[in-house]
Amino acid sequence: MPLDREIARRRVTPAEAAERVRAVDTLAVGLGPCQPPLFLHALGKRDDFEKLLVFGALLTGLYELFTRSGVTLLSGFFGPVERGLREAGHDVRFVAADFRRFAHFARRLAPRVMATLAAPPDADGRLSLSLHAGATVEELHRCGRDPGRLLVVEVSPKLPRTLGLPPEHPHALSLDEVDLLIEGDADPFYLPDAPPSETERAIAAHAARFIPDGATLQTGIGGIPSEIVELLAEGPGGDYGIHTEMFTTGLMHLHRRGKVTNRKGVYDGFSACTFAAGTRELYEWLDGQEGVRFLPVEAINAPSIVARNRRMISINGALAVDLAGQIAADRIGPRQYSGVGGHEDFVHGAGFAEGGRSLVCLPSTARVRGPDGDRVVSRIAASFCRGELVTTPRHQVDVVVTEHGAAELAGATDEERAERLLAIAHPDFRDALREEAAARGLRARSA
Repeated sequence: MPLDREIARRRVTPAEAAERVRAVDTLAVGLGPCQPPLFLHALGKRDDFEKLLVFGALLTGLYELFTRSGVTLLSGFFGPVERGLREAGHDVRFVAADFRRFAHFARRLAPRVMATLAAPPDADGRLSLSLHAGATVEELHRCGRDPGRLLVVEVSPKLPRTLGLPPEHPHALSLDEVDLLIEGDADPFYLPDAPPSETERAIAAHAARFIPDGATLQTGIGGIPSEIVELLAEGPGGDYGIHTEMFTTGLMHLHRRGKVTNRKGVYDGFSACTFAAGTRELYEWLDGQEGVRFLPVEAINAPSIVARNRRMISINGALAVDLAGQIAADRIGPRQYSGVGGHEDFVHGAGFAEGGRSLVCLPSTARVRGPDGDRVVSRIAASFCRGELVTTPRHQVDVVVTEHGAAELAGATDEERAERLLAIAHPDFRDALREEAAARGLRARSA
């Protein structure tokens, strides 16, 4: 059948697609950049759901759907939207899992309906999955093959056509897998670069000392990794490789400065990632970009694969670290803040790479709001408060970096760990932390 007729046979409006979801049903939408906004907004106009279970992560829009009675969101990664919905009393629940395990949960749930955002079909009827390979690719294909399930694809010409590594990882759906096709013009999710603060600049400068020429880089979201990449782009070094969960605008700049050769040991010749988020400039650059390939999360985040890279350097953030070196990166006390993501996978994998290092970067203090007003607290704690959970255990942690320096923890004793972390805590908190450490038997030396 001619391509235009195949498209016409599947074409529906967002409202028509939403009507195909049952009052009692299961739906999966994937992480952030692949979420179909027109379809989700259309679902939000319905008020007849009895038990709709939605699996997703990191919502990038305000969707009325998740305020509806009878709708439960199971999220593997919280962002501002999930936090706001939960605080408002809506049924949003956190699924404790690293990014790789999302694929297992999706397969176990086997949602009857799956929905994704994609670029429009090309001349061969292939729809690039654009900004997200992630953890739902295999389940999208399984859904498309199963006549008892429903695959909804929303396309927009504003999305870049990005590439995988076929035949194993084509990073595309074929039109014959798609049940319902929504043609829209949604903008992709933009993530502008904010100017780094003085604290972030100081942290980046300390972290950059650990990144040699020829390093393979993994960077996350935020001002600190962006500033680190900018320092590398402007500096004299080079011959870098990129093997990262998230591809950012900063990594594009590193490419454009001629600093990336990708002689790294795994997926040589390409920057390998599993999703991208950044500026309009980044998305325009990624369109048809052969130097960047999008692969499923299990092909990127598995520690055994990460460890095969040359001089693997992972750069991740944290919310807090205790004096034993345990990392809290997704929860603040009893409040779920973000998610596990690829944090532990990359810390673990980099630790076993030849010449590899893992850097966990955070400001030494945070401002928190309390009943008596704002107060400043230390992010380096003698021990975690009640309700705080560990994202990455102490035996995985290599280097912790604040604006006051870097603490190298791998191979250190408990007493050495405490002393090195005290040295990079904010000076206003060091004496109190030292007293608490001594009381807890860490026997940190006096100043």
